[in-house]
Amino acid sequence: MELGGRPGWGAFRELASATPGPRQERGTEAEARAAGPGAFGTRRFLLCLYLVGFLDLFGVSMVVPLLSLHVKSLGASPTVAGIVGSTYGILQLFSSTLVGCWSDVVGKRSSLLMCILFSALGYLILGASTSVFLFALARVPVGIFKHTLSISRALLSDLVAEKERPLVIGRFNTASGMGFILGPMVGGYLTELDGGFHVTAVICFSVFLLNAGLVWLFPWSEVKSSTTKNGLQLGKNNTFAGKTGYKAQNATTTHGATASEKTARLPWTEVMSALRDTKSLIFSEMWDIFLVRLLMAVAVMLYYSNFVLALEERFGVRPKTTGYLISYSSTLGALAGLALGPIMRLYKYNSHRILLHSSLLTFTLLLLYSTAHTMRVVVFSSTLLSFSTAVGRTCVTDLQLTVGGAQASGTLIGVGQSVTAVGRIIAPLLSGVVQEVSPCGPPSLGAALALVSIFIMLLKKPGYGGDRSDKLKSE
Repeated sequence: MELGGRPGWGAFRELASATPGPRQERGTEAEARAAGPGAFGTRRFLLCLYLVGFLDLFGVSMVVPLLSLHVKSLGASPTVAGIVGSTYGILQLFSSTLVGCWSDVVGKRSSLLMCILFSALGYLILGASTSVFLFALARVPVGIFKHTLSISRALLSDLVAEKERPLVIGRFNTASGMGFILGPMVGGYLTELDGGFHVTAVICFSVFLLNAGLVWLFPWSEVKSSTTKNGLQLGKNNTFAGKTGYKAQNATTTHGATASEKTARLPWTEVMSALRDTKSLIFSEMWDIFLVRLLMAVAVMLYYSNFVLALEERFGVRPKTTGYLISYSSTLGALAGLALGPIMRLYKYNSHRILLHSSLLTFTLLLLYSTAHTMRVVVFSSTLLSFSTAVGRTCVTDLQLTVGGAQASGTLIGVGQSVTAVGRIIAPLLSGVVQEVSPCGPPSLGAALALVSIFIMLLKKPGYGGDRSDKLKSE
């Protein structure tokens, strides 16, 4: 899975690296200081994106815990409620890659605004739903366009140097995670009021409108002026340099012609072309990264799938106490992003090695939890699991962008979200089967899947997994 594994893509990556990029512009401290106002504008832009991530999950987490109660109050049977509930995951599975690729073609600003506004429309319909049909209808725009966080992460990768990317994405995850922690508290309070669900959904709609206003008022001009020097375009990005394959080898001579051809092509033609290129890239160079992402996602989902039931059956712990433990773990997971800076420096910015070690820690903790005989061991494993899984999620995203290139950041992150959506479909099925054997079945199976992902990473040691700090200094 080395970068030069495919001649076409490798040549394109060489061409992209020959163009002055953000990490080359910031290669030394003197250059970073010389950036001056541009660097300040970028930092302010990053803070605005952190706020968008916080508000996004704050609004969503107010409503999501109440969905099952609301659809039941509308008269839906458990089977109908399950079918309606699964529509969101299915739509996300197919729309993640498409919307991510669309953001690379038309630009992050317009795609981010479109996703926020259509998601707001979905939550407004949800607040007005008085039948199961309206409830299901409200989930359609949300399932298709709820990709605010994915596009924001792609935008973050466009703004910062490769060396800084895991740290910035970790901080973004921390900000959005705090919103996910506070949202259910507010939603739980509002639902006690008369018409509480409808009030909560309308407030969520208002939060999304506020987010859209923030994106509209972002200092885009400041960031554009500073990133134009780095070869970045925050308007319309060239998703891939022409066609992938062997045409990219001659890109140095045909780049101008390719660019002029792309300007005349329709956006949907660009999207379909980029999706074909992404398919060849995934199956040639990135299959192991996405397979590791899928296995680790399913492993963690299996751990959480019967967490409340398992603690009640194994230790007699009441659901209320388990809820406190989950909130505690979620808080630690959100704060784990703040520790990425020291970790990245310790590992010399080698995301592959960090992902390997975090997966090894996750495997050990899942095995420890599944064989635990006391609640102390459960609390200990849950504490470290929240840390290891948060670090692993950030590193696997960084690896996707390292191999695939930031030029297609939206597409690559979208594919990653689709892979995670597959895990959301598989995990409940596997959990139901293994729970027939034992309450410890889901975490035990999760440990086995984590072990498989570790073997894959050991067998496919990539060429990009070297000391990235030295590489960046040399550039």
